[in-house]
Amino acid sequence: MKESYWHQKWADNDIAFHENDGNPLLKKHVSLLNLAISSRVFIPLCGKTLDIAWLLSKGYQVVGAELSQFAVQELFKNLGIEPNVSKNGKFDHYQAVNLDIFVGDIFNLSTDIIGSVDAIYDRAALVALPVELRNKYTHHLIEITNKAPQLLICFEYDQSVMAGPPFSIKHENIQQYYSPDYAIKFIERKNVTGGIKGQTPGNEAVWLLQ
Repeated sequence: MKESYWHQKWADNDIAFHENDGNPLLKKHVSLLNLAISSRVFIPLCGKTLDIAWLLSKGYQVVGAELSQFAVQELFKNLGIEPNVSKNGKFDHYQAVNLDIFVGDIFNLSTDIIGSVDAIYDRAALVALPVELRNKYTHHLIEITNKAPQLLICFEYDQSVMAGPPFSIKHENIQQYYSPDYAIKFIERKNVTGGIKGQTPGNEAVWLLQ
């Protein structure tokens, strides 16, 4: 899956994975991460998610990575914030109070670039990646965050009915990618109203990785 695929998705506004009200499962379960106020939360492939505004409103700092510059510009527009924009290696760094977004290929990110993080919130990254990229992604995420605890939300559905993204990620997949480095705890499974892209029934499943 090439970068041009995602750039075209954003250009066409074909972003069914974007939620207009933020994710209620984040709001319900973020406390499981036991984060102090001002803790830094990393959101990989963050897009323009309204979860960022919610986390900021609760006193957390947010650092995100996103391929699409358009999405990040929309994010700051929606937040009503004028960012400071600078270059950091291969990334455009969009910065505001308690908020750092790095625009570019997530596989070029390093700990030196993003700094230390206290937790990861992944709702749109693992499910967006085809199977051939998932091992690379999860290993990279673990490395650059120093195994930070993670709140992971995945979709589950019959993959034979619909091609992703978002892709279906089952328990056994999460075990494969993360069990060498994390204790994995199932939290909740919730039906997706209207199904996955309106094409097939599915669930959102919440996992805590520590």
